[in-house]
Amino acid sequence: MHHHRTPKGVRLIHRRLLITNAGTGPTTSLIASVRAGIPMVDIVGTHWDRFVLRSADVAARYLTPHVEDDAFVDALTAVVRDESIDAVIPNADPEVAIVSRHRASLPCRVFLPDDDIVQVCQDKLVLAHHLRNGKVPAPRTVGLTSIDDVEEAWEDLGRPSRAWCRIRIGSGSRGATAVSDVEQARAWIRYWERMRGVPPALFTLSEYLPGRDFSCESLWKDGRLVVVKTTERLSYFGGGDRPSGVSSNAALAKTIHDERLVEITREAVLALSPRASGMFSFDLKEDVAGHPCITEINIGRVFSTTLLFDRVGIHNVAALYARLALGEDPGVWDEYDDSPDYYFVRELDRPPTILHADDLLDDVMDVRTPACRA
Repeated sequence: MHHHRTPKGVRLIHRRLLITNAGTGPTTSLIASVRAGIPMVDIVGTHWDRFVLRSADVAARYLTPHVEDDAFVDALTAVVRDESIDAVIPNADPEVAIVSRHRASLPCRVFLPDDDIVQVCQDKLVLAHHLRNGKVPAPRTVGLTSIDDVEEAWEDLGRPSRAWCRIRIGSGSRGATAVSDVEQARAWIRYWERMRGVPPALFTLSEYLPGRDFSCESLWKDGRLVVVKTTERLSYFGGGDRPSGVSSNAALAKTIHDERLVEITREAVLALSPRASGMFSFDLKEDVAGHPCITEINIGRVFSTTLLFDRVGIHNVAALYARLALGEDPGVWDEYDDSPDYYFVRELDRPPTILHADDLLDDVMDVRTPACRA
C-alpha cells in the first residue's frame, strides 16, 4: 500500500467538523480516513439513536431528534453554533437531503451538490430518466402508480425473461429483487405494501443487468474532477439471506483499473451539472453486452467501503472531501487514483482485512488436494 501525500501548500490549521450518522459503519470509516489525512481536526458526531451514537469515536457526541423530525435542523444548528463548527458533513441519505435543503440557514460551510441535483439522485426513477435523456448509460426504468401498472411496465421493457423490481428511494438495496414475470413482480410489491407499508407507486421495474458489479467514488469541485477511485464487488454482505442474492454492501471487493467507469461517471456528473461540486458515489452494473450502466448515485456521501478507497492508492478521498468541505484547496485535480488488485474482506464482528492479490496465500498452508500435501 502507498503512503498518502499531504497536498502541497496545505496549512495545518486546527479545524472542527460535524459529521452526522456517527457510530455507523460508513461514518466510522469516514472519520478514520479523515483523521488519517488531516492531522489537526476535531470531529463532533451526531445521531438520533443513542446506542449507535455512544459507539462513535468522536470528540463530542450529540443526540439529535430523528432526521425526519421538524426539530432536527434546529438541533443541528445549535450544535454547529455551540461547538464552533467549521463545516458539516452529512453521511446518510436522509441527512444529506435535509442538510442540502437547509444549507443556507446553517452557520457553517456545507459542501454538497446543488439541491436540485441531490433531489434527482435520491430518486432512482428520476435519475435513470435524467441519465438516459443525457445519453449516459443507465438501465431502462419504468415507474408505477399502482399494482395495475405492472403488466404495462413489463410490456414497456419488452417482456424480458427477468426484470429488476425496486423501491425508487432509499439505500441498502431496500425492497430490491429480480423477478421473472408479471405475477412475481406483483407479489413482491404486494408483500412490501402489506407487510412494510410501502405503496406500489414507490416501485419501479427496470432492465435486469446480469454482469459485473462496480462501485466508484468521484469527488468534484466547480465542474472539475478532483479524484476518482474504482472497485468491483465480488460478493455481498448478507446477500445469501436476501431474495435478490445481492446487496449494496460488499463482503469482498477488489480495486480495479477500468477507464470505462471513469468516463461514464464523468459524463453522468457533467450531465447533472457542468459546475458540480461534492461527492458522487456510483453503483454500476454491466448489461448483457458487458457495458457498464449506472444504477444509482449515492449523492453527497461516501461508501461504507471508503476504508478500501482511502488506504489503497496515493490519495485519501475522504480527507480530500473534508478539505474541500472546509474551503481548502485539495491540491489534486483530475486524477484517476488506481491501485489494482487489492482485496477488501469484510465479515460481521471483526475489522475488515485489506491485502494485495500477491499476498493472499502468504503464511497459508494449502491442503486442498493430495498433490499439495506431497
